[in-house]
Amino acid sequence: MIAPAFFIEKLRQGGVEFFAGVPDSLLKSVCAYMTDHLDERHHVIAANEGGAVALVAGYHLATGKAGCVYMQNSGEGNAVNPLASLMDADVYDIPLLLIVGWRGRPGVHDEPQHVKQGKITTGLLNVMGIDFDVLSKEEAVAGSQIEKALAALRRRERYALVVEKDTFDPYTLQTTHSEPYGLGREEAIRIVASGLPENAVVVSTTGMISRELFEYRAAMGQGHERDFLTVGSMGHASQIALGIAMQQPWRMVYCFDGDGAAIMHMGNMAIIGSRHPRNFVHVVFNNGAHDSVGGQPTVGFDINLVEVARAVRYAHAESVDNAETLKNALANVASEGPTLIEVRVKKGNRKDLGRPTTTPVQNKEALMSFLNS
Repeated sequence: MIAPAFFIEKLRQGGVEFFAGVPDSLLKSVCAYMTDHLDERHHVIAANEGGAVALVAGYHLATGKAGCVYMQNSGEGNAVNPLASLMDADVYDIPLLLIVGWRGRPGVHDEPQHVKQGKITTGLLNVMGIDFDVLSKEEAVAGSQIEKALAALRRRERYALVVEKDTFDPYTLQTTHSEPYGLGREEAIRIVASGLPENAVVVSTTGMISRELFEYRAAMGQGHERDFLTVGSMGHASQIALGIAMQQPWRMVYCFDGDGAAIMHMGNMAIIGSRHPRNFVHVVFNNGAHDSVGGQPTVGFDINLVEVARAVRYAHAESVDNAETLKNALANVASEGPTLIEVRVKKGNRKDLGRPTTTPVQNKEALMSFLNS
């Protein structure tokens, strides 16, 4: 395997000094190394992958240098537009290096949301005219591949290094912060789920939140037909929930969101506010981190989600950080929506946390049957 220090420092020695992206589980060691060793002018954890590409474009305009964008392959979709209409040689001709974690590679078992994206990862790069290498797990070979990538950047090209599972040596994030909140996310999810109206449905975001909701239902001996577990499509759970709420205004619809997901497509909150659904409750479990992919920080604790919600015309918004205030907020959900409840929680999850045992199609069909019964 490759040492993260070898990888990043070789890029920096070759003139790649600015990095922006969205953390990925296959890149978590590299992401942690960058967080520990690069300052804020040279490393930005972006809201989404397209934004990271644009950041690198701005960096190039200011410095004349090529930057690096890192992402999970699921983020290619967010990045296609700026890659094709901003960076491409037929438009502004801006060089950049892409580091892409290859979830769902054909022949390698992975979760269902990664299967299709895994099949088309390299195809998307080909369609956009971006040459690539699958990064070797041997440092000597990887070093040559990095040199090849650097040469492409000097020719003002766009180049990608695609990263498989277990390519990098483990590296543990050293930059830690004290946990300001005592409430755990799983406990908070149990509190909210246990107090839902009988006919309410939940749309939960990708990652740990959907897994913890599924485990809660199983532990309580409940079925899963009232929940839509959004195992992919990070940042879009709130719009799925809005679509349901608009068509069934007599039913309470809860979106269980995360800070990283809410920030990724924050414009969705403006659409929710503009449609003013009375039956929509947006619960954002905010731990200030991309917890599912290594715990890299978000700006969740640096912004005021309550004021954002109020600004885009949510009828009610409040922030809570303990079990008692959370219960009170749930008990006082107003009849006029939409409502935002930000729940500030600590990082982390159980090591034995399971995954949904139903397939996405089974989940969809069970929910649709419940919604139309």
